[in-house]
Amino acid sequence: MKIDFVPLLQLQRDLYDMPPGQARFQAYLDTLLNADGSDAELLPMAAMNPMGKAHVSAMLDTLIAIDAEAIATAAIAATLSQFDDVAKTFQLGLVVADDRMGGWTNRYTSEFSSRFELQTCLKRGWLAVTLWTSEAPSALKVREETLITLYRAAYIQRHGFAKTLQAMLNQAGYAMAMAGCQHPTLDADDLAYTHQVISPHLLTQDYATIMPCLFGDQPRMRWDINRKV
Repeated sequence: MKIDFVPLLQLQRDLYDMPPGQARFQAYLDTLLNADGSDAELLPMAAMNPMGKAHVSAMLDTLIAIDAEAIATAAIAATLSQFDDVAKTFQLGLVVADDRMGGWTNRYTSEFSSRFELQTCLKRGWLAVTLWTSEAPSALKVREETLITLYRAAYIQRHGFAKTLQAMLNQAGYAMAMAGCQHPTLDADDLAYTHQVISPHLLTQDYATIMPCLFGDQPRMRWDINRKV
C-alpha cells in the first residue's frame, strides 16, 4: 500500500478566517470541488462543517501548533511496510469534524460511515483521518486515528467490506488493536453484560440494530425522539 499525504489542516483553518455566511460557504465549495464544480476533489473535507464556530478554529490552531500532519506522516512511515501485500495507492488527509456544536454532523451516522461505508472513498483512492471536536486534540490522538485509518483500509482490502455486526466488530477491533489503542475499556462485569446483549445480533445486517450495538443507547434514543416529533 502506498500513501500520498495531502495537507488539509491549513486549508480548513483558512476558511474559518472568513465571517460565517455565503462567502465562506462558497469558498468551502471552491476548495472541496474541482475546477468546474462537478466533483469533490479533496474528498475528506466533505466531513468538515463549513459554518463551524470558534471552537473549530481553536482545535485547528492546536492541531497546527502540535504539527499534527507531521505526526501523521511519521505514523504512516513507521507502518507502511506492514501493508506490502495491499497493491493500492491512497491519498490521505486529516479533517476536523464538528460533532460538538454544529448541526452539520451527526456523530453516530458520520462515524459509522467513516468506518463501514467507505466504498466510494476507497474506490476513488482517498483515506480520511477524522478528528472530532468533542475530543481533546493531542499527538497521541492524531497518531492513533492515523493508524486506525491505515489498518482499517488494509483490513478492508484483505477481507472485503463488513456487512454483519460481527464483521464490523472484527474490523474495528483489529484496527484499534493494531493501532495500540488503550481506550475505551470495560470492566469485567460490563464486558460480560455487553457480550450477553450483543451476541444474539452478531449476524444481523439491520442498520437500526447495529447502531445501538456499536454506539450504545444514545442513537436509539435520538431516533425515538425524532419519531415522536
